[in-house]
Amino acid sequence: MRLTLYTDYSLRVLIFLGAKPDGERSTVQEISAAFRISKNHLTKVVHELGKAGYIETVRGRGGGIQLKLPPDQINIGMVVRKTEDDFQLVECFNRESNGCILTPACRLKGALQEALDAYLAVLDRYTIADFIVNRDEIGLLLFPQPLP
Repeated sequence: MRLTLYTDYSLRVLIFLGAKPDGERSTVQEISAAFRISKNHLTKVVHELGKAGYIETVRGRGGGIQLKLPPDQINIGMVVRKTEDDFQLVECFNRESNGCILTPACRLKGALQEALDAYLAVLDRYTIADFIVNRDEIGLLLFPQPLP
């Protein structure tokens, strides 16, 4: 299974915000520059993460975005489920469009479903906090200090 760029960017945004010193806000522009990805793409990602309750936006002077929940309360498996729109690994996972003639006798679908369930179960064991335990190291990569 391959995650979409949308999910990848969602996870990156959450890690970025989780790695910031407590209470410090960021901007979409700052995140876009750090990861060298489109500000337009990130704007949509940030908006959806806000709607999902993972981040909050503070408007006005000194505003920006920050995590709404503590990093240890943002479950990776749940984020992936909310951001991915297609877990249909093969044609037969979709009853409406399935045209595979093997479906009535096929046992592959069960094995693939088991693999998908195991994949998500592994992700369910992690939170954003697990990926920012090396906050100092991440900070050096994401928040470079200006040269004197």
